[in-house]
Amino acid sequence: MMDEARPAGPSDDLTVLRAEPLNCETRLSALADETIVPTERFYIRSHFPTPAPDAAAWRLTVGGKVAVSLSLSLPEILEMSPHTMPVTLECAGNGRSLLDPKVGGEQWGLGAVGTADWTGVPLAQILEAVGVQPAAREIVFRGADGFERSLTLDEAGNGLALLAYAMNGEPLNGLHGYPLRLIVPGWYGMASVKWLSEMELIDHPFAGEFQIDKYVFEWERGGKVVRGPVRRQLVRSVITHPADGEVVEADALAIRGVAWSGSSPIRSVEVSVDDSDWMEAVLLGEPVPYSWRLWELSAPLDSSVSVTIRARATDMNGNAQPERAEWNRAGYGNNSIQQITVQSRGSDR
Repeated sequence: MMDEARPAGPSDDLTVLRAEPLNCETRLSALADETIVPTERFYIRSHFPTPAPDAAAWRLTVGGKVAVSLSLSLPEILEMSPHTMPVTLECAGNGRSLLDPKVGGEQWGLGAVGTADWTGVPLAQILEAVGVQPAAREIVFRGADGFERSLTLDEAGNGLALLAYAMNGEPLNGLHGYPLRLIVPGWYGMASVKWLSEMELIDHPFAGEFQIDKYVFEWERGGKVVRGPVRRQLVRSVITHPADGEVVEADALAIRGVAWSGSSPIRSVEVSVDDSDWMEAVLLGEPVPYSWRLWELSAPLDSSVSVTIRARATDMNGNAQPERAEWNRAGYGNNSIQQITVQSRGSDR
């Protein structure tokens, strides 16, 4: 049986935005050069205080519009056929602090994102075991912290959603959802409910706070407020090296980063230096569905005092990062093209 994984404090590679409930983002330099982010560097998003489930007493209950209700212990889940997949998770508020005008909420920079190897039981295996009634329309996922979200059966029916009990080959720790969390590839992180304790199949649209009041886009268009659900991650690239404000040599500069999209694999990443024409970066490795792609580009620099660098990504469906994402009231999905400034020093100045 898997030992209980107790919460540990954040590492030096995490910037704490709030101590209680704990919210931390990863320093961008700590995301460089690694497809899989070590667990201690992975961003942390909490809505409520971190629960501490009793491993012996914990059960996952599955009920509602099903043929057979289940109450599964952790050992019973561990006996099921496991599946492992790398998935990029991103907080829907990633980049919120960069919006103008400012909005409320946790002021995330660009480090509320990471890719990990998740191991668990496919959701489809659980649904097959309980027998979904014809009247069922949605699945409500409830965490021990009180957070709850739903997916329609169509949204959950692609066979990719995972009930994960391990992260990067180790049991989930307390900060990342021990003993079980939902992983929904391609969706913003709010769908991947942590500390999962209950699944209920219902015959009507779920109307929970984090379903219809929060994690909803609200745009101002034509003098009216237009609303839409937050779902799949928008295409985005992030520069992980050099750091914003870093002093670099006036020479060929290695520019590196990561890019991802919840809709399809990344097709290209382009970089512009000091408003130069866009140059295509080299994508590293092979494309993996729902996992980010590392990229790099070597660009010559002159001895200018200040040099701006921008990067933009395009996915296989043709979705491209905008110069400026459409402003929305809650600050979700800000996938505007990132711009950093470095100081270039050269011997000819």
